[in-house]
Amino acid sequence: SSGKMGYRLAEAARDRGARVVLVSGPTALPAPQGVELVPVRSAADMERAVGARSGEATVVVAAAAVADYRPASPSASKIKKTDRPQVLELVRTTDILAGLGRAKGSRVLVGFAAETEDLLENARRKLEGKNLDLVVANDVTVPGAGFGGDTNAVVLLRRDGSRVDVPLASKREV
Repeated sequence: SSGKMGYRLAEAARDRGARVVLVSGPTALPAPQGVELVPVRSAADMERAVGARSGEATVVVAAAAVADYRPASPSASKIKKTDRPQVLELVRTTDILAGLGRAKGSRVLVGFAAETEDLLENARRKLEGKNLDLVVANDVTVPGAGFGGDTNAVVLLRRDGSRVDVPLASKREV
């Protein structure tokens, strides 16, 4: 993920008067003015940073495309090319959003579902399974609605079963 959606969300919340803490993985984007930026490098770093700050939040918006897996045995040095096939063993990373959902309390919790198939079914599963109040679902195979671009098209699914379709627009407008 480029981080563009998360940065636009942080700016929009700031412009509406919120005190915003933006936990961000590596990106080429400039830090938004008036937002506390907490840079992280890994999913584990993000989990720690979010955990340390989420207790004081009234709303948590989890727009990050955090890696679901990490190498089981990272190499401290370059892995040299050989003629033998290489096998990369992966292990699950901690599901940050699910952890927030388990400790939700009265805070509003918003998640994102970037999908390539069964958009609404997968988004509803995430909404319920992670105890979210709202899920922002987008089909990343739709031109202009995926990672790296400046636009998006989404469906907002609420816990009460209602939905709002947001047609292709700038990420700021979304």
